[in-house]
Amino acid sequence: MFKFGISTFIWSEYFTEKDLPLIEKAKSLGFDAIDIGIMDPDNFPTEQVRDKVKEVGIEVTTITPMSQNANFIDPNPEIRKNGVGLLKKLVDINVEIGSKILGGEVYAANSYLTGKPRTNNEWEWSVACMREVAVYAKNKSDLILAPEAVTRFETHFLNIAEDAVKYCQDVGTGNVKVHLDSYHMIREETNFTRAVEVCGRDYLGYVHVCENNRGIPGTGLVPWKEFFTALIKIGYEGLLTIEAFDPSFEEINKMTATWRYYADTGEELAIQGLRNLKEIEKSLNLK
Repeated sequence: MFKFGISTFIWSEYFTEKDLPLIEKAKSLGFDAIDIGIMDPDNFPTEQVRDKVKEVGIEVTTITPMSQNANFIDPNPEIRKNGVGLLKKLVDINVEIGSKILGGEVYAANSYLTGKPRTNNEWEWSVACMREVAVYAKNKSDLILAPEAVTRFETHFLNIAEDAVKYCQDVGTGNVKVHLDSYHMIREETNFTRAVEVCGRDYLGYVHVCENNRGIPGTGLVPWKEFFTALIKIGYEGLLTIEAFDPSFEEINKMTATWRYYADTGEELAIQGLRNLKEIEKSLNLK
């Protein structure tokens, strides 16, 4: 049986103390986990989240976009240093709240595009920065850092599973694993099964289950049965998390180009999406 999660981005752009009830809301909707989007680490209610997660009894993960002044692939070493500091701070937050996954574009700033293919220097810079953070994380907990392969419109650095696996291998610490997202995969991969197999059980750390248009999962072009079957075959036991964004957001919608509503509310999108994905899972006759 798959375990399904829900992103707080369906409700809130900046998670603050007022959003703590979302943790219980996620469980009441039938989700096994909540993926908290951290847009402002300096003002994140870490202790309150830790206590609420324990009280509710739900798994927690986090996702974060790196900023332009904290970017592992910037030519400026000070900006790269800022990136290491930011990701270490996020590691600390994850460890305290009991999260086992820190996912997203943790290897470079979101929407940082040079207009050219990835360079060897950028690769070496990012790998070195990630290695420093990964060693730091490994000394603190069993947290997995999960770099997400995303569409070419958000980064030129990691777009496909094959490159993401190579990145994890080059970091070489064992606690860096690939984050796949079906929204990005349908744009960049040539085959869902192949992408999952390239990662395998050893390197697939986290999965987002999003429709090709970021609408309700199960209503678009993503080959869900193929995707789920491939995950089962490699023995993936991690979370499958629905991520979507409200068009009323400001900063994050510049990053994700979210302009349309696909349901009356983000919560309705999540409810319908969970229902659809469970039906697809059921159709596979899993035991």
